[in-house]
Amino acid sequence: MKEKIYEILEHEITNENETELKKLLEPYKGGLTGIAQINTIIGDFEYNAKKIVHYINIAQKLELDSVIFPEFALSGVLIEDIAKRHPFILEENLKWLNAIAKITTKTAAIVGFVDKKGGDILNSAAILYDGKIQNIIYKSGCVLINGIKYGISIGDECLNTEEDCDVLINCSASESRNKKEQIKNSVLSFTAKKYAVPLIYVNQVGASDSLSFDGASRVYDVNGDLIACAKSFEEQFLIVNPQQKLGKVYPHTKVWQVPVNSEEVFTLDYEPDLERTYKTLVQGIRDYFGKTGFERAVLGLSGGLDSSVCAVLLADALGADNVFGISMPSKITSDDSKNDARELAQNLGINFTQISVKDMFDVTNNCLQNLFKTVETNWNGRYTKSFTPDNIQARSRAMLLWGVANEFGKTLPIATSDKSEAYVGYATVNGDMSGGYAPIADVTKTKLFALARWLNANRPVKNTIPENVILKKPGAELVIDPNTGKPLIAEDALMPYEFMDEIIWRIENKKENYNEMLNSKFLYERKNPISKEQKIQWLDKFYRRMSTSLYKWSISAPSIIVDYKSINKYEYSQPITSSRINYKGLSDEDINKKIQTFL
Repeated sequence: MKEKIYEILEHEITNENETELKKLLEPYKGGLTGIAQINTIIGDFEYNAKKIVHYINIAQKLELDSVIFPEFALSGVLIEDIAKRHPFILEENLKWLNAIAKITTKTAAIVGFVDKKGGDILNSAAILYDGKIQNIIYKSGCVLINGIKYGISIGDECLNTEEDCDVLINCSASESRNKKEQIKNSVLSFTAKKYAVPLIYVNQVGASDSLSFDGASRVYDVNGDLIACAKSFEEQFLIVNPQQKLGKVYPHTKVWQVPVNSEEVFTLDYEPDLERTYKTLVQGIRDYFGKTGFERAVLGLSGGLDSSVCAVLLADALGADNVFGISMPSKITSDDSKNDARELAQNLGINFTQISVKDMFDVTNNCLQNLFKTVETNWNGRYTKSFTPDNIQARSRAMLLWGVANEFGKTLPIATSDKSEAYVGYATVNGDMSGGYAPIADVTKTKLFALARWLNANRPVKNTIPENVILKKPGAELVIDPNTGKPLIAEDALMPYEFMDEIIWRIENKKENYNEMLNSKFLYERKNPISKEQKIQWLDKFYRRMSTSLYKWSISAPSIIVDYKSINKYEYSQPITSSRINYKGLSDEDINKKIQTFL
């Protein structure tokens, strides 16, 4: 019987299957609840209300006791600052809420919206039934609905109750992040078990700018056991009865199975988190484009790892026909890189062309060299080692991508930089940093290698990314290394990515400082013994480059957050003028000596 209920729910509810479904649900009456896991658009009340009304209508036809929507269901998440600047939005929001309330009957609808209390704008939940707003919950509260006492909380940080309730409900808009998935599952299960009360958790799905919501709404019984779970990263209407253990557990991402404490040590075993990472990124791309009105993406295909992974993600999110890859070789670009770019495009079935930037480079470089000679007659301090030729190449490529986007409708150029390189500013302003969206800006390089392998093994078409792309050492192919006579390898300019990614991990996950890292044993060191002098050199380089990269962080293209912590502008803001922080720190003795010099 249960199987048939969920088989019907996989399809559109029609007059024919509605009657059958009502009969199947009859034994579970008294606490029947609809979970409406929806994807919203910020501030588009009509769009969001249409979905809310649709699921209220289904719940009422099936004579459910209640139907629950996520936090911010009516307004869309991240609406607060907009509402503060444009107060009419709050009034509009309430008008829609009142209009929705009028269509309700005995089935109670719990709808997330924004309300104003005093001078504060609060994410709230309205309880609607019998044609009006019956109650409004701010943060948490207890209400009686159809004879059942519900303890309702809003936001995944608020999961307790001070009253005796029959069922706990948490309306949430909880984004997908590494480590957060395991923590959330543990906290929800613990809460249900602690109060010995079933818990219904309703989460949003879809993406809004930097946040990608994983859905996976779920129900736990009094023992904290999972008895129902909606799909991850998909809209869904799921009917449950927590008191009678009616529910279905749909497959969820593998990362749930990883104990939280396993994250206390840096590891290159990214495999458990790769499916979640992939779905987070694809959903983020799809919704960013769809909700802003764009449909097509153009990106440079260098034949390297970053652009290759970006191309796969874009093709999966937007469709291969809506992606255009452009190989833009310079005079030092290897034949392997050109061939790898072409092979990737053919494997993916995306549009592809090749155009050299040599002529653009020559003209621009000649103009700039003449200009520099004039400037030099008035200014001293010209660099003996210039990065101008490198940057001309990167900026020429960006000009071509922006040109395509300017010329063809609903098209965005893509910035393909990754998190490791963003941290240390290994990217060119108005060059490879330039774009309307940056799909992998919160994915470290070592994780990207693992993701490329995962994509090749798990997509319907296997081995899309050429093996040579994964095996080759990353490098921008902008300059010749005088030591090798070949294009400079990124790790030679920076440090091994494995070492650098552990620095990032230790900063974000353990909040370690320079000296703590110096005295810790890195994973890289266990496999590749290095001298203390070498370690100091790499740490010095990382912190020096990070300090001078703050401006680049501030102008980076929009991107989706994937990791537990991030330098994404939505989450982390560090003033550009803070670049003189001494990350090594000083001892009490050193500081006292310096104070004496001030006297």
